[in-house]
Amino acid sequence: MDARQIKQMFIQKFGESTIEPSVFHAPGRVNLIGEHIDYNGGYVLPAALEFGTTLVIRERADGVIRLASTNMPEEAEIKVDEIGLNKTGQWTDYPVGVMVELAERGFPVSTGYDLFYHGEIPNGAGLSSSASIEVVTGYGLLAMGGYDRDTVQIALLSQAAENNFVGVNCGIMDQFAVANGKKDHAILLMCDTLEYKHVPFQTGSYKLVIGNTNKRRGLVDSKYNERREQCTAALERLRSCKADLSYLAELRPSQFEDFKSALTDETVRNRAQHVIEENARVLASVEALTANDLKEFGRLMNLSHDSLRDLYEVSCDELDIMVEEARKIPGTLGARMTGAGFGGCAVSLVHEDDVERFVREVGENYETRTGLTGDFYVCGVGEGVERLGN
Repeated sequence: MDARQIKQMFIQKFGESTIEPSVFHAPGRVNLIGEHIDYNGGYVLPAALEFGTTLVIRERADGVIRLASTNMPEEAEIKVDEIGLNKTGQWTDYPVGVMVELAERGFPVSTGYDLFYHGEIPNGAGLSSSASIEVVTGYGLLAMGGYDRDTVQIALLSQAAENNFVGVNCGIMDQFAVANGKKDHAILLMCDTLEYKHVPFQTGSYKLVIGNTNKRRGLVDSKYNERREQCTAALERLRSCKADLSYLAELRPSQFEDFKSALTDETVRNRAQHVIEENARVLASVEALTANDLKEFGRLMNLSHDSLRDLYEVSCDELDIMVEEARKIPGTLGARMTGAGFGGCAVSLVHEDDVERFVREVGENYETRTGLTGDFYVCGVGEGVERLGN
């Protein structure tokens, strides 16, 4: 659905006016490589997707905020002076939380608006539908208010909205990638410092194919906390070898080889090995992509998944099967789980001539082996949040 069609649906919903609606778009995101290392001082390499969330917005004179979506039946109507007083547990909490954070930063929403959202990101697929809603809301409201739009600050306030108002303790990567994406580029990001740079991702005749396992993700929170505790234990033991060590990812793989005997618990040693080698893979991926060596990048993707499966143990049968089937297709350069694990999505880099076969055969074989029906999204790397048209 294009912006013109969404604009027409907005008018059908909210009526005609002499004021022309404005249109904004924020993408979804996928993490290409660099999993479970952000909280260990490592780099991540996310990219914005070509599809995301479109927001149509128009000012109202009566001090009322109205929220509606093509994707969800719930709607909301809030007076400007009552923003943030009530949480509903519905999708509308995401934009309302952004409005709360804008006010706290000195950019209060002081006039009424109609806001109408159309999302192309499947809910629960791990492609950041919530971050996309948050970022497009923050960017759109700042634009409508005539304020500067600093995309790093928009990412931070969007994360704060999710942490403080919605109540989800997410990190910064999703919002940062959505706000700061660049077409045909990935983002090398250090989550702690927000140091970042755009890295060329010229896929040429290759496409990203994201496969949603549709496996309900259980245990994520408890296993996530367990992994963090194991990494903390590894860090404390390794400080006996290197007293000034602040994060596991500061170690190079060669240093880890020298120090790993200090980790007598095999599980803790495996967790640390994944973190240190995964961070090295991210940096090696940047070199490969800068040299336009997609074959090497695909090899690193494969190594990443195998490490997440065997050393960090955050994959699951469904993800492993999808990755196995993906690697059987001749045009697949690399395939790996992406996200927290225990379900969610796998991402593959596939030659365009083999995409149709990939979707058909991987889908059929995945369903045969798991009893679940996978969903597949073929896409390239798109722009971060932006204004469309006017």
